[in-house]
Amino acid sequence: MDGTFTLYGTEVSLYSGKTRAYLRWKGIPFVEQLSTLAVYRQIIVPNIGRRVIPVVRTPEGDYLQDTTAIIDALEARFPEPSVYPTRPAQRLVSLLLELYGDEWLVMPAMHYRWQRKRQNLRFILSEFGRTMRPQTPRLLRPVLGLLPALVFGGLYPNYFGIGKAMHAAVERSYLGFLDDFNAHLAQHAFLLGARPTIGDFGLIGPLYAHLYRDPAPGALMRQRAPNVARWVERMQQPAEYTGPLLADDTIPETLLPILARLLREQMPVLTDTMRAVHAWCLDHPDTHPLPRVIGRHRFQLEGQHSERAIQPYAQWMFQRPARFYQTLSDTERLTIDRQLARLDGFDALNTPIPTPLAFEHYRIVRAT
Repeated sequence: MDGTFTLYGTEVSLYSGKTRAYLRWKGIPFVEQLSTLAVYRQIIVPNIGRRVIPVVRTPEGDYLQDTTAIIDALEARFPEPSVYPTRPAQRLVSLLLELYGDEWLVMPAMHYRWQRKRQNLRFILSEFGRTMRPQTPRLLRPVLGLLPALVFGGLYPNYFGIGKAMHAAVERSYLGFLDDFNAHLAQHAFLLGARPTIGDFGLIGPLYAHLYRDPAPGALMRQRAPNVARWVERMQQPAEYTGPLLADDTIPETLLPILARLLREQMPVLTDTMRAVHAWCLDHPDTHPLPRVIGRHRFQLEGQHSERAIQPYAQWMFQRPARFYQTLSDTERLTIDRQLARLDGFDALNTPIPTPLAFEHYRIVRAT
């Protein structure tokens, strides 16, 4: 046992990018193994129980799955330097922006990948084919990648509720975020100073694998938001950046438009998800673990309405910033409230969590 971890993933995978960047910044020794068909069959499915990446194998032979669970497990083993800020306002903002990257920016990531077929499709098919069976000749890889492309490209519109009627809204939302993040990065190297936090790692998943690497959104990012493109590139070698966070628990004014967007767009979905999870658990007291989807609910984006899947996992992710905020002392909350409470929707962080959830054995379950 030489202390080396193994990351099973691929460059084309959104969440693999989050885990890879974290491992690099922490200086954790690891090798990356492509998640081929053989790896899924021989390693991932036997140990995790389903086809999912990224997966991390520890030097002791244990398996970790889910980017947030992976990072928290490794933070316990490699606590310094931590990706979690120690000061309350910066920690809360980092947790919120991890949630935004993981659970909301996945919508424009999927949209731009699959709705720009003329520019993207050959690249994506080749990447999928290379991942599945890297020994396949280059010219045949797009053929091999066709089946997973049909699956991913066909399921996401209904899952996220972003079919054709929502395309313009998804793009307006993403471009607004991109402009705001570009303006922030004109003044700061990362979200909160001179080194990345958990919020940066949450954002890098969609902003690297889909929105930077895919040809069409990558060209858009480089032209419209060059500071964001340079941040994505820094996040591929983040070990070089170990400077301080901003002093005095400061949240930059340039982050407030992004946080306002999160609270306006994503927070109503999260609070309604908690209501739906509670009702579903009352109706299904003996079902363990929870299904990935427990129904559908309406949401609004840029003035357009649609329906999307209700995902218990999103509640588990929301519990992290909500519980952190709700358990702070009055003095600590005052520090945050002075900077953020003026944002519409911020009071949603006080929403009670009637049925807390946990992530155990690679599944979402009721917390005990």
